[in-house]
Amino acid sequence: MAALLVHCTCPDAASAQRIAHALVDERLAACVQIVPGLVSVYRWQGEVRQDDEQLLLIKTSRERWPVLAARVRELHPYEIPELLAFDAADGSADYLAWLAAQTREA
Repeated sequence: MAALLVHCTCPDAASAQRIAHALVDERLAACVQIVPGLVSVYRWQGEVRQDDEQLLLIKTSRERWPVLAARVRELHPYEIPELLAFDAADGSADYLAWLAAQTREA
């Protein structure tokens, strides 16, 4: 089973919690950690901006990635949400088995 760690930033706690709960409830993610207190500096529409954000650390399987990405785009308030998926090179066998079980379609 190929595991992924997905980064996604949100503008506030309410949207972060809404997305995290939906992804876990719908078995698109085994776990989503919400990291508050993030400050992002970025260029958008020709301007350098700085905003407070919350980071979602989403644990999922490669199989669920396409549906997860589509669902985040549906739920997210940003025009272009950050969605970056990283392959997990390795992990504990027990955790990876749990992740696979939690992201299986019901």
